[in-house]
Amino acid sequence: MAPPRTVEFDKVKSVAENRRARYEYFLEEFFEAGIALTGTEVKSLRFGEGSIAESYAEVKDGEVWLVNANIPEFSHGNRFNHEPKRPRKLLLKERQITKMREAVGREGMTLIPLSIYFNGRGRAKVELALAKGKKLHDKRETAKARDWKREQGRIMRDRG
Repeated sequence: MAPPRTVEFDKVKSVAENRRARYEYFLEEFFEAGIALTGTEVKSLRFGEGSIAESYAEVKDGEVWLVNANIPEFSHGNRFNHEPKRPRKLLLKERQITKMREAVGREGMTLIPLSIYFNGRGRAKVELALAKGKKLHDKRETAKARDWKREQGRIMRDRG
């Protein structure tokens, strides 16, 4: 099975990436979602702080929420600073939310955030993927294919 082609979004400044997602999951479909953030959260992201390594997204009551994403408190914030691991609402179209809800409910898929970034207009965005978990033998197969591709490159480079 050929890996799915990744959709390119307008990423000007990448803040956080979930690099393990491509190893742990088969990524099926990609979405770009806005995030409802407070002022100090935006400032923390602009400084390049934030992590989505342990996070996931869930559909609840017709809305999509980013759960367990860590955006640390802003260092120069005052008493109005934000809570670092609060659930954050993702801004999507109704058709996309329906598609996600059906896929998660029926097919046993999950919503994985791949990256948080700022687009060309300066808006914070999340790249989401509908994903299906890999078994151990699938992970081994992926590693074997990656190593073979690397070896092919070496052979082609040596032969000229």
